[in-house]
Amino acid sequence: MTRKERYQFIIDYFLKHTPDAETELIYDNPYQLLTAVILSAQCTDKRVNMTTPAIFERYPDVEAMSKTTFNELYPYIKSISYPNNKTKHLIGMAKMVMERFNGEIPMTVGELIQLPGVGRKTANVITSVVDEQPNMAVDTHVFRVSKRIGLVSESATTPLAVEKQLIKEIPEGYIHKAHHWLILHGRYTCIARNPKCEQCGIRSVCKYFQKLQ
Repeated sequence: MTRKERYQFIIDYFLKHTPDAETELIYDNPYQLLTAVILSAQCTDKRVNMTTPAIFERYPDVEAMSKTTFNELYPYIKSISYPNNKTKHLIGMAKMVMERFNGEIPMTVGELIQLPGVGRKTANVITSVVDEQPNMAVDTHVFRVSKRIGLVSESATTPLAVEKQLIKEIPEGYIHKAHHWLILHGRYTCIARNPKCEQCGIRSVCKYFQKLQ
């Protein structure tokens, strides 16, 4: 099977079985999504979703967040991993959005990565989820699953290398969805230590599964 055929099989499978895949973070607007994604670094979406309602009630918009202090915000975040850094990042992000972007969350990767706490992965999430831009966020799930299945070559040893190969092969109109397909597949089926191959609908084209035979 060629790599192109493998991509086509997997895209067709997910289009049929999870056509409406989306982020599991709960949000109502770009400010809330950006806040949630910053908090989600090395933390589960479930934990973030338990934490954000109180944050959004206290800080309903980016302006309110920009006016808070570390000591005021920290108690809302202390149950999240790396609370000190994330508290600083959220306040810094909000201040910069107010000062540099007139209170509007920017929608380009280049602008987003200027914000404290926002790297390329987060910027790709925001632009693909909010604006359906053809950007591929590569987190640990996407990195593991794409390599395990055989969507990217073994030479792709960094998230950026994986991102570039995936974008090259996936049709542009599906890239924003493919991000969620791979994340959810990695979260619930193609898990890190004991992948549930017996439940997997794409095992027939998976390089990892083929090696097990």
